[in-house]
Amino acid sequence: MARTNFDQLLQAGCHFGHMKRKWNPAMAPYIYCERNGIHIIDLHKTAMKIDEAAEALKNIARQGKRILFVGTKKQTKELIAEKATSINMPYVIERWPGGMLTNFPTIRKAVKKMANIDKLMSDGTFGNLSKRELLQVTRQRAKLEKNLGSIADMTRQPSALFVVDVMKENIAVKEANRLGIPVFGIVDTNSDPKNIDFVIPANDDAKDSVEVILNACCAAIAEGIEERKAEKADEKAAEAQTDEVVESEPQRRATGARRQRKAEEAAPAEEEAPAAE
Repeated sequence: MARTNFDQLLQAGCHFGHMKRKWNPAMAPYIYCERNGIHIIDLHKTAMKIDEAAEALKNIARQGKRILFVGTKKQTKELIAEKATSINMPYVIERWPGGMLTNFPTIRKAVKKMANIDKLMSDGTFGNLSKRELLQVTRQRAKLEKNLGSIADMTRQPSALFVVDVMKENIAVKEANRLGIPVFGIVDTNSDPKNIDFVIPANDDAKDSVEVILNACCAAIAEGIEERKAEKADEKAAEAQTDEVVESEPQRRATGARRQRKAEEAAPAEEEAPAAE
């Protein structure tokens, strides 16, 4: 089933690339033509690549794995946060913290520090601090929340990255490549697709373009999550049925033993009956 179609992508402006003088030759297979000095992306290939990426994302979500969404562009970061939150996935929309993947334990320490500050605030410990100390801690907490709040529940490295504008987020892409984490990326005509595992050639600047692609991919992830829930429910039902069978087995044995005793008790009586005659 196609996740998007040519008309949807065309209406969202996914076909507009960058100026010809800014292009990356590696994107040539995805460029349809050039008009008024601007490269036009082949939307038939874009639709095909969206379907491929969506199916892969669905499989990752079905396995219960996490997908980290990355996009720090001003015009799209709120959209990314909204879509990632809707499917309960982590995201980074502020500055990418260097070493977030390659030095993940340090990032987790910072997240724990944020949690410790929250604990101190709730138990009244901060009541003993001076105004200056309280202000410093509050500012530190706000900074941590801004940069790391969206990944607070990410206890291990993500299983995949979904990147909007792979050129701007090149550090995130490099870290993922180094660790062998698959990268899904919206790639414009000025970017290099060689380090992206699942290339989605499209306009990565326009909000409408990013939104139509995110809608398709997030819908696939949501399907994967629902399928996982259904599989777990089926497994629980099967386990419960197995337990019932195991519990009823001793009962059947006990019933069989009672029947055997009754038969043994009745047998001597039948043998004695002819002797009495």
